Amino acid sequence: MDVSEILRGWADLAAEQPLLLLTVIMAIGGAIGSIKIRSFSLGPAAVLFTALAFSAYDDRLKLPQILGVFGLALFAYVIGVGAGPSFFAALKTGGRALGVVIGALLIGALVTVLAGNALGLSGPILSGVYAGALTNTPALAAASEAWASDLPTVGYSVTYLFGVLGMLLAAVIGIKAAPPRKALAPIVEDPLPPRLDGMTVRVETPNLPDLGTLSERYDHNIVFSRIMRGDAPGHPGDVDVATDDAIPMPGDILTVIGSQAVVDDFVTAVGHPSSVALTLDRSTVDYRRVAVSNPKVAGQTLGELRLRRRFGAVATRVRRGDVDLLATDDLALQIGDRVRIVADRRRMSEITAYLGDSEKGASAYSITSLSLGLALGVLLGELTFPLPGGSHFALGLAGGPLLVGLIVGRAGRTGPINWSMPHGVASTLSQLGMMLFLAYAGSNSGSALADALSSPTGPRLLAIGVVVTTVTAATVILGGRLLAGMYGPRMGGVLAGTQTQPAVLAYANESTKDDPRVNLGYALVYPAAMIVKVIVAPLIGRF
Repeated sequence: MDVSEILRGWADLAAEQPLLLLTVIMAIGGAIGSIKIRSFSLGPAAVLFTALAFSAYDDRLKLPQILGVFGLALFAYVIGVGAGPSFFAALKTGGRALGVVIGALLIGALVTVLAGNALGLSGPILSGVYAGALTNTPALAAASEAWASDLPTVGYSVTYLFGVLGMLLAAVIGIKAAPPRKALAPIVEDPLPPRLDGMTVRVETPNLPDLGTLSERYDHNIVFSRIMRGDAPGHPGDVDVATDDAIPMPGDILTVIGSQAVVDDFVTAVGHPSSVALTLDRSTVDYRRVAVSNPKVAGQTLGELRLRRRFGAVATRVRRGDVDLLATDDLALQIGDRVRIVADRRRMSEITAYLGDSEKGASAYSITSLSLGLALGVLLGELTFPLPGGSHFALGLAGGPLLVGLIVGRAGRTGPINWSMPHGVASTLSQLGMMLFLAYAGSNSGSALADALSSPTGPRLLAIGVVVTTVTAATVILGGRLLAGMYGPRMGGVLAGTQTQPAVLAYANESTKDDPRVNLGYALVYPAAMIVKVIVAPLIGRF
């Protein structure tokens, strides 16, 4: 039996067993996507190309539509839940950068239509060209669903690769370029996100207010964990939890946590650094990292939990994923967060029971919350809105769940329903949803792609994609420098967020040695870029 007979036999079996076909496509695509050449890898898009190859070989190797529909809705909703808080915050603080990115994406859409018409192309295939040139799977999904056609996937597949490579080159230019000499916005070095630092300070300043008032003076950018009364008469030197109503006096010793700059300012204002290690004395006051697994706690802010009043405890830091956050009263907890607690050791068991402290529970997620959110997103996506000229527009199964996810992600909790997701769960679900859709889309478009590549249409699609990627990247770089004063690491992150492309983000992080400003720029524009592409891509097919 030769190789061709083995392949035909496997194709006969896979055509009758969709689950086998799906798992093989995802296994092969996942393996190919993990291969890195320098900082570039295909990532999840390798699943799409694997499915395309399978269906091009045998057009019977198609996956059921329900897999793609479910994967699309799941991916869009989870992305929305995770991006909700940063998206609405970005609307308040990053107006110029967001304006540049949205303008660049709209210019890219105009270029897609003009270049396509100039080369004799129009309709749904241009929607795929736009999605591929800007490497956005939800935009492809929205276009495919809106037009009920395989043509968007064809355009996406031809233009995707240069969409990644072209934006990688743009990131190289944007990161290495010098600061702009002139801009319509102030040109300032982006502040690095605070890296938390802890310091013990001996108080020397008299007549200080209570610790709650001191924290307010520093805009709640510092947290106090322990206080030891000093050598002055009446102060025996016991270590206690630093509650808001404690009034520090000369000779007292405090442990303060915050960014290094704020902590240094505080120490200079009230005294000088102390060599006394309060953390070593655990006879009465203990500390512990407690995992949040109680669903009744998740979604509430630390202020709402009233840990000081309930247990006489202080939360100092919250570990979320790989990042330490200062435990301020307005920080909402999520399942899976690990909270650094300082409290009377006799009450530590009560606190851990209250927060949950279960590794299994910390990775759990309510199927009711997920299903309800998806249902609301699907219903919203089905609503149609009138457009000029008598046509209609619907958000579809990409836009509806994405918008609902953004809203509930910002809300965090609605009554008993906790919308937030543990970091690990969200990462797994979004990747699963993306791969399900890509496998479905590719398995239903292989023959159409093969026909396009073997016809004069293929080179024209590639040419349009190159122009769209180049023009969009150039608009972000030039517009960002002139209108928003952006450059350097932040520009690299903004380019990655504009392209919604993990490969570009990975390169930007690697080339800047994980400069945090890269991720700041990415988080600022990613949600807005995602929404614009999802809405615009289906509309392009009308021209």
